[in-house]
Amino acid sequence: MTGCLEYSCLRCGLRQADDIPIDSGGCRACRPEAPSNLRLVPPGGTSGAIAAGVRASSLPSLWRYADRLPCSSEDAVSLGEGLTPLIGANRIGTRLGIQRLLIKDESRNPTWSHKDRFSTVAVSMAKRRGASILATASSGNAGASLAAYAARAGLRCIVATFAGGPAPMLTQIRKAGGIIVPFAQKPDRWEFIASGVERHGWFATSPFQAPVVGSHPLGIEGYRTIAYEIAEQSDGKMPDWCVLPVCYGDALAGMWWGFEELFAERLIDRLPRLVAAEIHGSLMTALAMTSDRLPNMPAKAPSLALSIGATQSTFQALQVLRQSDGKAVAVGGADLIAWQEMLAAEEGVFAELASVTPFAAIAAMRENGLMKADASVVAIVTASGLKDIDLSMRMDTVVEPFRSVRDAWNALPLAAGPDDQTARQQV
Repeated sequence: MTGCLEYSCLRCGLRQADDIPIDSGGCRACRPEAPSNLRLVPPGGTSGAIAAGVRASSLPSLWRYADRLPCSSEDAVSLGEGLTPLIGANRIGTRLGIQRLLIKDESRNPTWSHKDRFSTVAVSMAKRRGASILATASSGNAGASLAAYAARAGLRCIVATFAGGPAPMLTQIRKAGGIIVPFAQKPDRWEFIASGVERHGWFATSPFQAPVVGSHPLGIEGYRTIAYEIAEQSDGKMPDWCVLPVCYGDALAGMWWGFEELFAERLIDRLPRLVAAEIHGSLMTALAMTSDRLPNMPAKAPSLALSIGATQSTFQALQVLRQSDGKAVAVGGADLIAWQEMLAAEEGVFAELASVTPFAAIAAMRENGLMKADASVVAIVTASGLKDIDLSMRMDTVVEPFRSVRDAWNALPLAAGPDDQTARQQV
């Protein structure tokens, strides 16, 4: 995808030239009635092949799909992102009553989250356009990713955040040279970034005004590659459902557009249905209504899933759920630490607290009869559990050392060996 680019409104289709600055408010025509994000319009088709047995490129990153992205692989700022594994999850699938459950493990990306797919495209385009300072409002993952890719590109990065964010992610941002600007009030982050864009020409990748419509359209293009990879890894045979954590729906929308593209080219046999695992239920409420305007839900008890904790979602997320005949499930009351530990102990996948919400959503759908036992399901794990480990550690994580081998054997759980009692007696 090369040449002059333009955007179109997701809701009304109004086109906008690419050289008009994006103020993060989306379509100006739709803003008063139902704010909507913009979407990049390709100048004329794509050519990256993704049929079974045919590979678009030998590049060991998502830039093997460069023909479907807004910039060439030669201009790419890359850390080897993408090509994350799609692995079977038989044990937790059995626990959930799902015969075929797969995990798309996005924690294998360079900064350990799916945000790298966004950052590699956004930073590549920003650098090509001569930007010198990148900026984002982030609770952690987006900031850590943007800081790393800015460093790779030789650019500066400013991350506006709020007090109480996960310490590992703040450390990750600092180590990559990112400038952290914390605020006591979350909305102040947007005013700060807006002034930087207006006064100094910062390239802002995140939203910076309310109501939020989503992130920068260029970066969202990177999420299409999740669909491309699932198609290749499944030999074009799509799952019945794809379930992922959702806040503003950037990844949800981008992935859906990728599936639509492949289906139109007859490279996949059908379109999967999407499920948004959310905290406060903005999308779930909107799906029951006919309006395009997303409700701002009353805040419930604070959630450990900080990265998807917004009380109001976006039209782009609502639109693709409707188009896919999908569902939204509010999982704010789920014990996310229990789900995190279950996933790690039964499948070996240590996921961020927000990233285990798909499994809580699947459990709720099975209980309500919305998902059949014989369904094939892909759960998207968006980030590593190391990202917010300070929030997920239980008090019993730190233990006193044993003073002898006998003490250790006496405390060892049963089934540690073929004959536990004999082993203990021999010590």
